[in-house]
Amino acid sequence: MRDLRAFLDVLRRENELVEIDAECDPHLEIAEIHRRVIAGGGPALLFKRPRGADFPLVTNLFGTKKRVDLAFGQRANTFIKRAAGLPHELVPPSIGKLWGLRDFAWEAMSVGMKTVGRGPVTEVSTTPNLTRLPLLHCWQKDGGSFVTLPLVYTEHPETGVHNLGMYRIQRYSDSETGIHWQIGKGGGFHYSVAEKKGQALPLNLFVGGPPALIASAIAPLPENVPELLLTSLLVGEPVRRVATDAGPLPVVADAEFAFVGEVAPGVRRPEGPFGDHYGYYSLQHDYPVFTARRVFHRKDAIFPATVVGKPRQEDFFLGDWLQELLSPLFPVVMPAVRDLWSYGETGYHSLSAAVVWERYGREAMASAFRILGEGQLSLTKFLLVLDRPMDLRDFKLVLETVLARFRPQKDLYVFANLSMDTLDYCGPAVNEGSKGIMLGVGEPVRELPRQFQGDLPFGCRDAVVYCGGCLVLSAPTYVNDPGAATRIAAHLSLRDWPMVVLADDAERTCATDARLLWTTFTRMEPAADIHGARRIHRNHVVFDGPLVFDARMKPTYPEELFCDPDTAALVSRRWAEYFPGGRVEMGDSDTGHLDKT
Repeated sequence: MRDLRAFLDVLRRENELVEIDAECDPHLEIAEIHRRVIAGGGPALLFKRPRGADFPLVTNLFGTKKRVDLAFGQRANTFIKRAAGLPHELVPPSIGKLWGLRDFAWEAMSVGMKTVGRGPVTEVSTTPNLTRLPLLHCWQKDGGSFVTLPLVYTEHPETGVHNLGMYRIQRYSDSETGIHWQIGKGGGFHYSVAEKKGQALPLNLFVGGPPALIASAIAPLPENVPELLLTSLLVGEPVRRVATDAGPLPVVADAEFAFVGEVAPGVRRPEGPFGDHYGYYSLQHDYPVFTARRVFHRKDAIFPATVVGKPRQEDFFLGDWLQELLSPLFPVVMPAVRDLWSYGETGYHSLSAAVVWERYGREAMASAFRILGEGQLSLTKFLLVLDRPMDLRDFKLVLETVLARFRPQKDLYVFANLSMDTLDYCGPAVNEGSKGIMLGVGEPVRELPRQFQGDLPFGCRDAVVYCGGCLVLSAPTYVNDPGAATRIAAHLSLRDWPMVVLADDAERTCATDARLLWTTFTRMEPAADIHGARRIHRNHVVFDGPLVFDARMKPTYPEELFCDPDTAALVSRRWAEYFPGGRVEMGDSDTGHLDKT
């Protein structure tokens, strides 16, 4: 669909949109309303009277699988599956085969961009006044108010290739914001080139527009593949763009807002903290500054936003849909990779699993290196590698398959002193950390234990079996016993368990797959937190016996996200004002979907 309005019309028809007439505060209150609604599987929310703002606000647009399907349909999935099959379909080529693809070629010709003289976004042109926008302050310790669905458009200073990315924007004043360019992001690469030349980087910030614009901005496309091509494919027609006299870059004609300006070289300001999608605060660091020179918007503009926190939030539903959309392309780009899945419950970058070909000994490692060298997949912290086709979303099945085949002496590879996702604070410093690869290929080498017998290691309160081969222990806190993992790994009662997880609360950690994934892989760094009896052979670290993953909270980690008591009480008290007649369920925002089976 062409714009946000068309999507809202669909949501109304499907009873997937609720309008809130009560005045609500963008400072903390709206975010908590949103979190409770999404935790309860509720509708999109149109806040008609955000306090202190000149525009209405819409959130939770993509907070269920149904709404994601309503936004994008199946057309793009069908197109990409067919495109991925062309190398096989056209070999050997023939006139008949080419003629049979005429409908596909015609559809492909509609993908692209076109320039138009004007568009809805240019109905109003004004000087920046960002303080009159309903930007959300989502968590109590956030550093300020943020644009949480920012669509940041830049062009490479030398090649002109564009990048559309979602990099959070913190409001500083009426015309200045921070821009959170993490490592490994295309817009940041553009800025680096411009800054080395001593030049400002022109930047357009869009808010709203076709739902496809949002999906394209977060899609893990290869570097130098223009995101607007994906937008066009999803919309089913060329993306309409308008040239303006405010700056050198075009604006998307069907956006709700367009902020035109630039990022000066050599300027940094503190940005953050910000409650992020890992479920913890990302801390304050210095980032470049965007200065808006002109603002364009529709006469009756609606400001879209989202809220992130512990999974599953909106980004989870979009992220999983994008993986399904793009998965047919993985074997095209990486021929030995048959299937690939990143787990949204871990923030996506913390854990992935892949099914690969293993046609000769250790071929699986070649595929693992290929995955870790591909675009945003290079930020993957831990990778499970299998050679048996299966549903990778079934994590218990995946883990049991790996653990039955995993040989600790030769199937674990840990690479220290590498870059790590900016938002993952498990490493020794921001952007620094390690990676782990665990192989589970070939035939099983063990029967997996499924019941714990024997004495608990000293200091452990209880033991819970998560799945065959994986035991979770409630261990002493890291502050009280930082060396517990090494001691526990040597305990005789654990010798038959290939994987042991140390947690602060084993029962809660094992309550659901989502909780296990989130707790284990957002609270460990491979080089620092995998323990066991080990020795060096041929410069390889050889483990004997169980691997102990220390997933306890460490004192260096940022805080877990919880709603502050005052905001929680306010929202509970006003719930009937927001939703007269009890038409929307109140979920538990502190757990999100982590404890839902």
